[in-house]
Amino acid sequence: MRRFLISFNDGDMTFPREELAQVAEESHAVVREAKAAGVWIFGGGFEDFETVVVDEDSQVTQGPIKHSDVHIGGFSIIEVETEEEAHYWAAKIAKSCRCKQEVREFIFDPESTN
Repeated sequence: MRRFLISFNDGDMTFPREELAQVAEESHAVVREAKAAGVWIFGGGFEDFETVVVDEDSQVTQGPIKHSDVHIGGFSIIEVETEEEAHYWAAKIAKSCRCKQEVREFIFDPESTN
């Protein structure tokens, strides 16, 4: 099985605030569907994009590592057989979140899987 990260950038969800409850329910419905299909690994959204950076000496400093105007707003990690299946789930997430989703495949690493 292949694992994919499906994500969107903070600020991409531009629907009116009064639609938040509906968007949340539709998004949760897709998560429930992905769980029932056995493809859901983990996902969530971020409160903000404030980060800290921890180096090899355990020093903690304000982040990010490199300044960017782009910040991940939320993500899903799924496990499917094909890239087409990942695109299928990304489209479902995009529809529920009302914003485009970026899809990236993880490098297979047998040490990192369950």
